[in-house]
Amino acid sequence: MIPELKKTTELKMQKSIEALKQDLAKVRTGRAHVGILDHVMVEYYGNPVPINQVANVTLIDARTIGVQPWEKPMVGKVEKAIRDCDLGLNPASQGEVIRVPMPALTEERRKELIKVVKHEGEGAKVAVRNLRRDANASLKDAVKAKTISEDDERRAQDDVQKLTDKAIVEIDKLLAQKEQELMQI
Repeated sequence: MIPELKKTTELKMQKSIEALKQDLAKVRTGRAHVGILDHVMVEYYGNPVPINQVANVTLIDARTIGVQPWEKPMVGKVEKAIRDCDLGLNPASQGEVIRVPMPALTEERRKELIKVVKHEGEGAKVAVRNLRRDANASLKDAVKAKTISEDDERRAQDDVQKLTDKAIVEIDKLLAQKEQELMQI
């Protein structure tokens, strides 16, 4: 029972960290990368689909993303979807290719984005702590049901705390890395 609990808690903590990585990837830095458009949805025959399912997304240079829809009539829809997303991008179509230049970030906007990053990180830490609380509650229930001893519970709680500490260190590392990325000019 205890090894299963530790394993599921660790997996859930890893999922929280993965979710944070995805959220941080959406926070725009001054450089272009194709992952920034992953959550942009395009209307395709009445259904919203991710942009990478209707177009080829590539890097043209360090500050420009190229989007080439596979069907010519989709150029306008893809361009509109990029313009309407919450990233503040201004795409321009040149024939069948849409160029998406990444505007330079101002110092003020960088500081705002760092606040957003810290908020995302705090949310991930709260999720990890909630997982620790749930695991410890399960251990207490097992002691009450007399399926494990109090010594086993204490050892398992220590292991869960180590998992929690490890996850929080990883979250802090990701946040520091993203902050450094945002502050580069």
